[in-house]
Amino acid sequence: MTPTHTTITDTHQIQTSQGRLHAQSWSLPPAGADRQTPIILLHDSLGCIPLWRDFPQKLALATGHPVIAYDRLGFGRSDPHPGTLTADFILQEVTQIMPQVFAALDIDRFIACGHSVGGAMAVQAAVQFPDACQGLITMGAQVFVEELTLNGIRQAKLDFAKPENLSRLDKYHGDKSRWVMDAWTDTWLSQEFSQWHVRSELAQIRCPKLAVHGDCDPYGSVEHAHVIAAGCGRVEILTGIGHVPYREDEARTLDLIKAFISDIDH
Repeated sequence: MTPTHTTITDTHQIQTSQGRLHAQSWSLPPAGADRQTPIILLHDSLGCIPLWRDFPQKLALATGHPVIAYDRLGFGRSDPHPGTLTADFILQEVTQIMPQVFAALDIDRFIACGHSVGGAMAVQAAVQFPDACQGLITMGAQVFVEELTLNGIRQAKLDFAKPENLSRLDKYHGDKSRWVMDAWTDTWLSQEFSQWHVRSELAQIRCPKLAVHGDCDPYGSVEHAHVIAAGCGRVEILTGIGHVPYREDEARTLDLIKAFISDIDH
């Protein structure tokens, strides 16, 4: 039986002051399951809900917690972004958009789980909402700018300059594909973004932390995971895994998150 047969999946349209967001939630059928703290999934620079594949359903099944994902403005089935991303787009997402998502879905506490730049957003969420955030999980996250990341982005920019490669994104982002690609590459490669980091913010986090990272990640060294987990966190380095642990080693990633959340629950 597939996860979609054992979870309840709901679709949500969230009207924000900046535009309409498309969101989806997965929960277990038994009464009372909705009282569990939801896990908020924050996607990467090219991501959207379908690119999580069946990970959200499996995560809900593994942990017993509801899982919520949304397409950021400009991505997936959400409205187009009205402009370009500024150098502080990560903080803006957390302070301007996420509170509107929380209000629309009646969320007063959550576990933040982010992939890649979504991991940096999860970090900021733990900082900005210290009483509401019960746990922080990152997967292949970046929390500072390093040359390894920039080299990977430069190569991606070259690859996606080919129309046949860019058109692969149309399945997920429609006519927003070019904006999505430029928002990622132009922002990260800009001079304004070159000094970005969240090291000082990490020191403020009070909730438990889990940082999962592949030792073959072309978009960030394992140092990111160690920086994230410093103090009160766990580092899990997956051997032979690249940038997408939840896809490349799904079983191991789910087991790690399940154990982490089980500790929070108890």
